[in-house]
Amino acid sequence: MMDFLQITNDPDLARRCDALPGMRLFVDLERNGKAARQAGRNTFISTHQPEDVGRIKAQLQRSQLMVRVNPLHEGTAVELDTVLAQGADSVMLPMFDTPDELRAFSHIVAGRVPIVALLETAGALHSLESWVDTPGLREVFVGLNDLHLSLGCRFMFEPLEQGMLDSVAHKARAYGLRFGFGGIARLYEGLLPGRDVLAEHVRLGSQGVILSRTFHRPYEPGAALHTFEAEVAALRQSEQTLSTRTPEQVAADRLRISSVIRSIATSMSARTVEAVD
Repeated sequence: MMDFLQITNDPDLARRCDALPGMRLFVDLERNGKAARQAGRNTFISTHQPEDVGRIKAQLQRSQLMVRVNPLHEGTAVELDTVLAQGADSVMLPMFDTPDELRAFSHIVAGRVPIVALLETAGALHSLESWVDTPGLREVFVGLNDLHLSLGCRFMFEPLEQGMLDSVAHKARAYGLRFGFGGIARLYEGLLPGRDVLAEHVRLGSQGVILSRTFHRPYEPGAALHTFEAEVAALRQSEQTLSTRTPEQVAADRLRISSVIRSIATSMSARTVEAVD
């Protein structure tokens, strides 16, 4: 069972997540440079505050709490002291380019909690071999939004189609680390449907995925089958079903999904050309 990661500073939602198996809560404090990087894109810019760490931690009885802090900067030590004092179970470093940055972060954490490396730059991807043995590192999580921009790709899932995540997953397993990537929409929604994204998670042995905002879209009154809990349960059921595929079925899914990703990327490129013309 992989972790379903829920980004929230809502205590009520945190309690609901904590009642479900295999959930991990995620407070997101990253601000520095994010708005500029993702300007013009329909991406999530968090408004979470440091005090949200303690507020969410207080709601949890069995789920772990991960906190994404800012990229390494002169205030990192103070920021880490603040979130660790409020009970964060792990901390995630975003937007690092070099092994030295991750190792400096590890030095500041000093073994107090496990570290999650958010791989979302070309530099981090190409230097993976040099930082995967960083002390305190427990998980490599690939952030596809920023990574595909850093690589000059057209569509968020192109690095997946190109086999880059296969290499990252293999290296993480070789070092005994957890591995996860990206976000997922509800099963039959999204440019690349949630079911296809989940199929690739299962194929790669992923242990974590972020639930997208589609899981919290307002529902019609009385639509009990479409509650947050029901959608998560449907995802879990699909995870179990996908895990029973034969090697031939896994390979066939992989080929089909790769074709879908290439088609979407091509259509995005065509739309860009039309807009320029």
